[in-house]
Amino acid sequence: MGKQYKFIQERSDNFFSEINDQLPELSIKARGRLATLVGYSDFISRHLYRHPEWINLVLDAIDNKEVKYTELLAEQLKSTTQVEQLYKILRTFRHFHMLCIGARDLLNTQDIESSLKQVSSLADSLIMGAYNWLYSDFCRKHGTPEGEYGPQPLIIHAMGKLGGKELNFSSDIDLIFTFPAKGTTQGGKKPLEHQQFFIRLAQQLIAALNKITDEGQVFRVDMRLRPFGESGPLAMHFAAFEDYYQDQGRHWERFAMLKARILNPPSPYTEQLELILKPFVFRRYLDFTTLDALRDMKQLIAREIRRRQLADNIKLGAGGIREVEFFAQSFQLIHGGREPSLQCKSLKTALFALVELDIVEKEIVERLYQDYLWLRKTEHTLQQLDDQQTQTLPEKEWQLQVVSEVMQVASIDDFKRQLTDVMAHVHKQFNDLIEETHESHSDDDSLFNKCRDCWRMPLEEDEFVALFKNHLSAIESRGIYKQLVDFNARARGFRLGQRGEDSLKKLMPEVLYVLVDQHPARSDKVLSAVLQVVNAVLGRTTYLDLLLENPDVLHQLVSLCSRSSWIANQIRHFPLLLDELLSPVYLQKQCISLDDTRIEHADELRQHLLRIDPEDIEQWMEAVRQFKLCQQLRIAASDINGSLPVSSVSDKLTVLAEVCINSVFQKAWQQITAKYGTPEHLKDEDTGFAIIGYGKLGGYELGYGSDLDLVFLHNAPRQTQTNGPKRIGSTQFYIKLAQRIMHFLTTTTLFGRLYDTDLRLRPSGDAGLMSCHIDGFESYQQNDAWTWEHQALVRARVVLGGAELSARFSAIRQSILEKHREKEQLKNEVVKMRKKMRDHLLKKNTVQIDLKQCEGGITDIEFLTQYWVLSFSHQFPKIAQYTDNLRVLDTIAKEHIVEAEVTDSLKSAYLSLRAEYHQLTLSGNHLADDTQELESLRKTVSNIWNDVMQSTT
Repeated sequence: MGKQYKFIQERSDNFFSEINDQLPELSIKARGRLATLVGYSDFISRHLYRHPEWINLVLDAIDNKEVKYTELLAEQLKSTTQVEQLYKILRTFRHFHMLCIGARDLLNTQDIESSLKQVSSLADSLIMGAYNWLYSDFCRKHGTPEGEYGPQPLIIHAMGKLGGKELNFSSDIDLIFTFPAKGTTQGGKKPLEHQQFFIRLAQQLIAALNKITDEGQVFRVDMRLRPFGESGPLAMHFAAFEDYYQDQGRHWERFAMLKARILNPPSPYTEQLELILKPFVFRRYLDFTTLDALRDMKQLIAREIRRRQLADNIKLGAGGIREVEFFAQSFQLIHGGREPSLQCKSLKTALFALVELDIVEKEIVERLYQDYLWLRKTEHTLQQLDDQQTQTLPEKEWQLQVVSEVMQVASIDDFKRQLTDVMAHVHKQFNDLIEETHESHSDDDSLFNKCRDCWRMPLEEDEFVALFKNHLSAIESRGIYKQLVDFNARARGFRLGQRGEDSLKKLMPEVLYVLVDQHPARSDKVLSAVLQVVNAVLGRTTYLDLLLENPDVLHQLVSLCSRSSWIANQIRHFPLLLDELLSPVYLQKQCISLDDTRIEHADELRQHLLRIDPEDIEQWMEAVRQFKLCQQLRIAASDINGSLPVSSVSDKLTVLAEVCINSVFQKAWQQITAKYGTPEHLKDEDTGFAIIGYGKLGGYELGYGSDLDLVFLHNAPRQTQTNGPKRIGSTQFYIKLAQRIMHFLTTTTLFGRLYDTDLRLRPSGDAGLMSCHIDGFESYQQNDAWTWEHQALVRARVVLGGAELSARFSAIRQSILEKHREKEQLKNEVVKMRKKMRDHLLKKNTVQIDLKQCEGGITDIEFLTQYWVLSFSHQFPKIAQYTDNLRVLDTIAKEHIVEAEVTDSLKSAYLSLRAEYHQLTLSGNHLADDTQELESLRKTVSNIWNDVMQSTT
């Protein structure tokens, strides 16, 4: 006796010894059968050990094949009143009858066709038994969902092998739920809308079948084939169901629906549903897109076999069960619309209908079907070893011996030879199916082919990692794999339609290829940003096609996303920015002057707005926002690609803001003057109004996403009015003008806000008027302003205004900054404000640093500069001339207030810190790693700060 035989015998002996006290009296024949079964199958021995009272029943059932599952289960459920009882009955019923089927199969007292029908019939009975009990329970609680033809059922579609009555011994069941129409239940204490009623019912039914209890589970339930996949509703009414398959149905869903079988008893409702699905699945004409889809799916199957090395898989391997099913279903899809005999669920019926229709020779079909049955018998035997869903040959020799014996083959080697012959024949028929150009596999290991296959194949994580082992680290691969699985699940639930799905199917391999090829070290992080963009345009096939048909745009997108999460977020929120990547000519532009940039921006915005109806304010607001977003992206792209010096980025962003502010002012002026006229004191083209920019705007230092610090001034004499049809005081006029400007700047539209703004630097802060008279501004600055407000004035300038008012503001600013101040008191106030600011604003982190607020950071340099301006302008007025820190420091050095060596150190540190802060913003971070270089810069600044402020504690 071989080792494998001995092991099987030992398993049998162990069972008998363990259960000896509970073993019923058995005949020699019955004992021999039992010994074989428990030696062969862990599933059978485990359940008979737990339920020895089943032993005689199972042995009696070996020769009794006629079982009326539905009637037996209904009888057991008749007196059931609790859900817990329902769960237990369903599970014990399933296990007992599966034992009986498994016993007949393993002892070969029935053929595989009978086994397939029995397993399917048992599943039907369990599903419908659970459904009927739960439906009655729901109707008692919530009333009945009435419809056109009486009570509406939850219609249950059995998909896949269950739909064809060819269910595996250990299989998931694929289901789809529908119901006839919307409405509200009638007659219950707690009525529900039909949608809610049926979704809750579906949830309870899934739980009744799928939940694992002490008794195990009935079936694993898979609902992913329903419309919109995992993101779709569990139950959908007929009208929505029909709309989905008409508008969104994919090619693979036609394959799935070929097998769809309604489990509910026939009724006018089920007839309605059959009529809805039939034209989607079976088309009256030969559809060339169907042929393309079949060819594509066939190639995908072939690639999956090679890529995943599925040689020992009798379902998915070359010549496996899937290839027989694909053979039959392909002909059904091609010819089924014109040939009713092909409109069937059963694979056997479909295959032999091909013979009757002279589409395939009889000898081929007969041999193919016998091969199919042989493979299905092998599959059942594998699964009956331990009730596991497997189609792979076992590694343990004793299990191979069991399979060989059940398959009635002399030895394991003979079984393997026969398996090889069967699968080779099936694979030949598969290869002959659907003419196609010869597909070379010599480049299977090319990076692009790997990217294509990993997106389209159901690879496991370890298979994915192995596929990219020569290109990515295991950590990178696992990160990418998880993201792709999540994204694919979301995409399945999106309303893509077939065209959108086809575009995505072609685009994603291109994305992965560019990603892995260009950014292997950070691919998982870059992919996260890119997928956010792709996810944002999933519903817009035009953008998917844009990326697919323009490789340069895709390369540019991946490159930008790799460098800047800020840009990725901008494109994600505003996909129209993808159009900007079509013509990246601006990336090659040389740096031009600010005046030329201003003229260029103003002209482009003017032309952009010419397409907008001047009366359509909403469209105008959207257009200005689009312009700003596009220009901002151009600047950022130039910045990242190195075609724009870092020192010019803030200048560009500042000029862009000025152009937008000017356009906003012009539109606001038109609107307010159309209603109220102009203030009567104005002459010629003067507006009597000025917009003052403070902070980063005033200092030409705007960054991406910076706020605008604004103050609005006017010079209207008191008691003057406007000259329009509706006269108001001039002061009120300018307040309304400022309010309208703020409305245009800060209102959130589809394209976001134009700019966030801050008006707290106006006289009296939030308590002050929105638009202040220039005299009031001067008085406040002279008499009431705090030192920190004078510090802010250092970086204040007119960004829009007439010559007279602009000159007046500049004179006031110069006058305030030139005031003589006692240096020690000024130091105290500056240091005190700096400490208060740091305590309030510093982002604390033990590992990283806040470059703005940390000691030796950007704000320290700005405060030093402001201190010198406020301290020495009365002696050296020129140092108050400029509003940007760099030119102020240059002037301080020229006037010999501070040694050039000190100002040069501060300028160098300022540029370096701002450049680093700038890159942090682009990358979506707020804090920087505390490198030695940064530590050295900050130490330099801190030393200078301490030297200058040394007389202050």
